[in-house]
Amino acid sequence: MRSQPHVLGIVLAGGAGKRLFPLTADRAKPAVPFGGAYRLIDFVLSNLVNAGYLRICVLTQYKSHSLDRHISQTWRLSGFGGEYITPVPAQQRLGPRWYTGSADAILQSLNLIYDEDPEYIVVFGADHVYRMDPEQMVQQHIDSGAGVTVAGIRVPRREASAFGCIDSDESGRITQFLEKPAHPPGTPDDPNMTFASMGNYVFTTKVLVDSIRADSENTDSDHDMGGDIIPQLVEKGEAAVYDFKDNVVPGATDRDRGYWRDVGTIDAFYDAHMDLVSVHPVFNLYNRRWPIRGEAENFPPAKFVQGGLAQESVVGAGCILSAATVRNSVLSSNVYIEEGATVEGSVIMPGVRIGRGAVVRKSILDKNVVVNDGEIIGVDLERDRQRFAVSTGGVVAIGKGVWI
Repeated sequence: MRSQPHVLGIVLAGGAGKRLFPLTADRAKPAVPFGGAYRLIDFVLSNLVNAGYLRICVLTQYKSHSLDRHISQTWRLSGFGGEYITPVPAQQRLGPRWYTGSADAILQSLNLIYDEDPEYIVVFGADHVYRMDPEQMVQQHIDSGAGVTVAGIRVPRREASAFGCIDSDESGRITQFLEKPAHPPGTPDDPNMTFASMGNYVFTTKVLVDSIRADSENTDSDHDMGGDIIPQLVEKGEAAVYDFKDNVVPGATDRDRGYWRDVGTIDAFYDAHMDLVSVHPVFNLYNRRWPIRGEAENFPPAKFVQGGLAQESVVGAGCILSAATVRNSVLSSNVYIEEGATVEGSVIMPGVRIGRGAVVRKSILDKNVVVNDGEIIGVDLERDRQRFAVSTGGVVAIGKGVWI
């Protein structure tokens, strides 16, 4: 077994995800199903586990039951070598209050750090779709001697105002950390590109503990990692950037190398699913050398009967397509589509039933939605707006368990 520094993983999974409503009406954002067989949190946990980081605390808060259950049932480790992945709910250790920000979540969970006593702490978000080898980022952090290293992805400068932006010098030290600036900075080697923060950080333990303790005493702080802690360390000259393009993931293809998506809105969530369905997908779920692990449900194989057809689509286990046509769509497990129905450019989550002759286009149907015979969704958006949520990009989103 190779020698590794003692690293604790902290995954921030307490977000409400309001912009993903109605998908987050009954669950935390990291628990939202994705890609036919996963939940959003599976991507960060897979990256950490594949890198060999097997001591992970997932800080939860908002409507966390399904997330807690998923972690407990799907991410069980043997514990033989002291490894664990555990959900940690808000415990009000510092008084009768919930987390007021991501930094406060760690402040209220300092007992986890004291118990584990790691050399370094990897603090990652729980709701992005990507592959990454965190060990390479940790190694750069150790070599640089920085107090914190921030993962940065290169985005066109004209689009960077939507992100937290990193201004760095040629040595990789961060000189400014700017939240959604009107005039984003260029990278040292390309003035047309900007480092956008991915929300992933590696800290030297003492630096993190000292920073969040100092921040807790600042009454003007929002107690946010990106908004308060990182700028504080930038001012001290202790922050460095990690260029995501330097990350080499085993088995990555030329097409999906460097893929990262923030799926914080319905349109972004939908677009990320459409990245999965082409012959040569923008994001490849089938990389066996760096697998994304999800819940292994006990369903039989998918079945296509009476001429049922799926083209350019992902179809989960337990699905039955009976004389139905599916195109450019992602079907999760246990979906039943009856005779004459058509599904195009849609995301269908587990347990959905679509009746005879129904039409579903450019829509997201959450778990256990039932579409009755002959219903039409995603064709007449004005009519749909009277019944459902419709995004600015024209995606119809229908919440859990709705009968249509």
